[in-house]
Amino acid sequence: MSTSLSVNTESPSSLDADAVVVGYHSGGDAPEPASGAHDVDAAFSGGLAQTLSLLGASGAPEEVHTLASLGAVKAPVVVAVGLGPAPAEGPVDSGILSRAAGAALRSLTSRPGGAGRVVLALPAQTSAEAEAVALGARLGAYEFDRYRTGNGKKADAAAELVLVSSDAGDAAERATVLSEAVNLTRDLVNTAPADLVPEDLADTAQEIAAQTGLQIEVLDERALSEGGYGGLTGVGQGSANPPRLVRLSHTHPEATRTVAFVGKGITFDSGGLSLKPAGSMDWMKSDMAGAASVLAAMRAIAALGLKVNVVGYLAVAENMPSGTAQRPSDVLTIYGGKTVEVLNTDAEGRLVMADALVRAQEDEPDLVVDIATLTGAQLVALGTRVFAVMSNDDDVRADIVSASGAAGETSWPMPLPGELRSGLDSSVADIANVAGERWGGMLSAGIFLKEFIEDGVKWAHLDIAGPSFNHGGPHGYTPKGGTGAGTRTLVRIAEEYAR
Repeated sequence: MSTSLSVNTESPSSLDADAVVVGYHSGGDAPEPASGAHDVDAAFSGGLAQTLSLLGASGAPEEVHTLASLGAVKAPVVVAVGLGPAPAEGPVDSGILSRAAGAALRSLTSRPGGAGRVVLALPAQTSAEAEAVALGARLGAYEFDRYRTGNGKKADAAAELVLVSSDAGDAAERATVLSEAVNLTRDLVNTAPADLVPEDLADTAQEIAAQTGLQIEVLDERALSEGGYGGLTGVGQGSANPPRLVRLSHTHPEATRTVAFVGKGITFDSGGLSLKPAGSMDWMKSDMAGAASVLAAMRAIAALGLKVNVVGYLAVAENMPSGTAQRPSDVLTIYGGKTVEVLNTDAEGRLVMADALVRAQEDEPDLVVDIATLTGAQLVALGTRVFAVMSNDDDVRADIVSASGAAGETSWPMPLPGELRSGLDSSVADIANVAGERWGGMLSAGIFLKEFIEDGVKWAHLDIAGPSFNHGGPHGYTPKGGTGAGTRTLVRIAEEYAR
């Protein structure tokens, strides 16, 4: 699906469109028109706010009401979306704007025939507001219809978005780049695992590198075996589809700093011989969301031309049970020489990540950030909308939490308690891949990864297991299925280092 985005300064009531989206604040006896909505509101006899009040609208965040304009404005349909209370001063919160725009577009794209041409008359007086509206609308217009046929296919759910703003600046272009990155992550996560085996993901990376000018290197199963990448080789040996390690790089002649991103790319996770229950397996196509977010972020970083050197690693394998699969109690030698006793083959992500983390440090980056759907314990601790941030440096952890918030994503700082390390002791190897007790599983996984970080290297770990895939109903600009979580945070981190 292709959705264009343009900027217009004309009155929204006079623009030809299939629908116009306006915002309302809660407060008083009736919703109050937000900035951008006054022209459309005044076009209705008695004011649109009065009609909305009769319909029970309150202006609560993401509340959506769709009305026929009956000729009051050129667009035949008006969508009024709630923005919550008006701010006492300053612009409307960017997160509220993005989610409202997304909710409005979802309501339109769910209609037969899609949304067509949509005018966005939400608050966009500043460049930041304009970007938030444009980004939320493009994310809300997302549809994954690769496997739909006939009437189920929505090829042009939202063909054109028109942002009404007098100060959009580069906001529309940046919103387009970011939304395309997030939607790429979503597409990859939503793709059936039979259509995205490790070689397929590596091929996709090759295509993106060719399109954007990123440099790329792909290690196949032979190169991985000869190079001593025991984690990727061990996890991938049970599958007919062998593993890959993909290295992408963005360089800028004026860059003075280097950031390394490492993404977990398990294209399907059956659990291996430590087989998952059937009810926990149907969404394991999403276990490559970390690698997808790194790939998508690298594309966005190249498109934005950021003045920072960035390397991205995709640690890609399929974890399957077979006669050749690794066994509980096998010992693997990770790239660099450290040995791991595999006590549970369903704790495979940390094994492939260990290989890639060690390799990434050879690039001598100023910061290493890994992102992975690593533990079910993350969902227990933080739920499905907040990802965890762990680090070997308190300032780095705080900076990344701040960066995620600035990017419009929600994260929470988590510790790496030293006393949990003893739970990973092995009687036969340098370390075991799981702890002997179940408690603090998310933190133990982070501690495991930390073992592969050299002293003095700044490193952070993002566990996105819950936020990467939405099992429930859509909300705001977030669809059911792949969400693209973490992608914008990675871009923001690169932007911060570019500054």
